[in-house]
Formats: sequence, C-alpha cells, structure tokens
Amino acid sequence: QVQLVESGGGLVQPGGSLRLSCAASGFTFSRYAMSWYRQAPGKQRELVAVVSPVNITKYLDSVKGRFTVSRDNAKKTAYLQMNGLRPDDTAAYYCHTLQPPINYWGQGTQVTVSS
Repeated sequence: QVQLVESGGGLVQPGGSLRLSCAASGFTFSRYAMSWYRQAPGKQRELVAVVSPVNITKYLDSVKGRFTVSRDNAKKTAYLQMNGLRPDDTAAYYCHTLQPPINYWGQGTQVTVSS
C-alpha cells in the first residue's frame, strides 16, 4: 500500500533553514507528481510546492525564492529545502501524491519558526 513518511521538521529561529524529506513506498514513485502542503492552526491546508515526474516545479507565491522542492527517484524520496524561514511559515507540513482518484497523505511534520 502507498505510504508517505515525512521527516525533518523542528524548531528553528527566523532566517534559519530546514530540509524536509518524504520517503515513499508502495507505488512507482517516478511516475507521479509529489507535493508539499502545510496547515497552520485555524487555517486551511495550502499547497506549498509541487514537483512533477519530469522535475517541473511550482510554488506558493509567498515561498518563491526561499523554498526548493526536489525529488530523488532512485531513493523514492521528495524534499523541501526551506531557507529564510519566517514565523508565518509555522505549520504542519504534509507530503502528498495524487493517484486518481485517491489522494495520499503523510502523517505530517511540524515546523515552528520562533525566536
């Protein structure tokens, strides 16, 4: 079965960096787009970044130039490199893949940006 396992979250000071990883299993990783979403308390879940099977990327406007999404098909892992973190980046971050008609989600990893 499809499994997505995130890691790499934590507490970081404003301006700091974190790299999130999403280890995938149970499907042919190289064939599917991988996305990162986030959800802050009291807010809707929002799409942060997506990387296609051929490495076309797309970003939420507020993270452009600070975040980089990537994938390693050999390792079946997606990454989200986050630089220049700000307090408003604080959220639970979720890995996602869509295999129509099913959406698959990881369990989430918490990112807290605070001094």
